[in-house]
Amino acid sequence: MNDVNSRQHDIIALARQAGRVEVDELARRFNVTPQTIRKDLNELCDRNILNRTHGGATIGSGIENISYEARRFVAAEEKRRISRAAAELIPNRSSLIINIGTTTEEVAAALAEHEDLMIITNNLNVAMQLYRHPTFEVIVAGGQVRRADGGIVGAQAVDLIGQFKVDIAVIGASAIDEDGSILDFDHREVRVAQAIIANARHVILVADRTKLGRSAPVRIAHMGQIQTFVTDLLPSARLRSLLAEQRVRLIETDGKE
Repeated sequence: MNDVNSRQHDIIALARQAGRVEVDELARRFNVTPQTIRKDLNELCDRNILNRTHGGATIGSGIENISYEARRFVAAEEKRRISRAAAELIPNRSSLIINIGTTTEEVAAALAEHEDLMIITNNLNVAMQLYRHPTFEVIVAGGQVRRADGGIVGAQAVDLIGQFKVDIAVIGASAIDEDGSILDFDHREVRVAQAIIANARHVILVADRTKLGRSAPVRIAHMGQIQTFVTDLLPSARLRSLLAEQRVRLIETDGKE
């Protein structure tokens, strides 16, 4: 990165720390115009160091996700709004599966006022949030625990999920392609996510707009395989049209359903 200037080096460091950077915030930090920051971001994206998103950029690796701790801070308020909207779709006295992800963990937190749920999860963070609830039954998948984020992946997790047919699945994604592909980085996690989709009557995908246009190498499913997509905002006309064609319900917490 010898051709990257000092400000761009600082921008990269900030993106690695937080997972995402915003044009307006960077302009204030460096006391330059938003146009200057956009030029910096465009140059960094051209070098595949960052990925451009609406209003900013994220770390640009297409083969490796940013750290769990960094992901927790990316679009944090948007994730909370998305999660509250998703939780409102889950009725009391239902069964559900919640998979790995910082947004799905927020959904778990938003279920605190629910009653009489059976929850199957391959996410230790979700299990730790919910197991104390007096009317919840929490079932945790077995298998290898990823040290990075508490996710449980592998054949044992797939086998356990295959024993259930739940009312609702809540899944996340690392990236969503313009063609409707739902993507992730870990092929073991993807196998679990595919089993979850296959064993749920209604699948809710929760993902904020920073996931749109990102790159990840492993395909989980297609948007046509889910029933509801909850996001903060969907700026892509192509994806919006695809969801309408596939009769996928779209809920935008920063817009209108």
